[in-house]
Amino acid sequence: MTDQDLALRALAALDLTSLNDGDDAAAIEKLCRRATTLYGHVAAVCVWPRFVPVAKTALAGKPIKIACVANFPSGSEPRADVLAMVETALHDGADEIDLVFPYREWLRGETVKAETMVATVKQACGNKKLKLILESGAFPDMARLAAACKVGRDAGADMLKTSTGKIAAGATPEAARVLLAAGGGFKASGGVRSLADAKIYLSLADEIRGAGWATPENFRIGASGLLDVLLATLDGRTAAAQEPAVY
Repeated sequence: MTDQDLALRALAALDLTSLNDGDDAAAIEKLCRRATTLYGHVAAVCVWPRFVPVAKTALAGKPIKIACVANFPSGSEPRADVLAMVETALHDGADEIDLVFPYREWLRGETVKAETMVATVKQACGNKKLKLILESGAFPDMARLAAACKVGRDAGADMLKTSTGKIAAGATPEAARVLLAAGGGFKASGGVRSLADAKIYLSLADEIRGAGWATPENFRIGASGLLDVLLATLDGRTAAAQEPAVY
């Protein structure tokens, strides 16, 4: 596979993300404009819940999903607050919910509370996609991560996502193997910044789930800066000259 072929695969699977504390409507509108490129469009934009209406307007008529985060980034918000936020986001036009698994509770042994959170949010989502953020870097070992993945899948999560990107330890190949083996969809997020990073996770998906499985329906990469790298690759620019492109 050429670098250009790889970049096209990654572009189609990209959740173009902006989850900065200083985000405003103008920043989200700019994000949405960048979601359509000369080489195709990204799979989704991922924003704070309060910006779902902005994204809905900006992406009107385009085949790009709107994802928003919930219980983010701590994973420790009260279930009633999370549910209310999710219901509002879905009403406002969100297509996908990226929910942080209550990993701190689960690691303390409060497994029922964690599973109930996931099941409750999935029920609210209905046929909308629920992507469960495990925060894999917070787990002491892969066995416990695998057990948490099973809890999430049993509670209805459609996709398993590695990380929030808000703690030091982001996505790793070791964690990705665990999530891919657990079934359902997969999203790599947290520190995926280069074409080489994207290749790692696409290759793992091909190896574990089979060639052709990693479509945007099943496979995503969550990132903010990766788009510039992909466009530079597709434009044929060298790594040394990979400055942001404007389309």
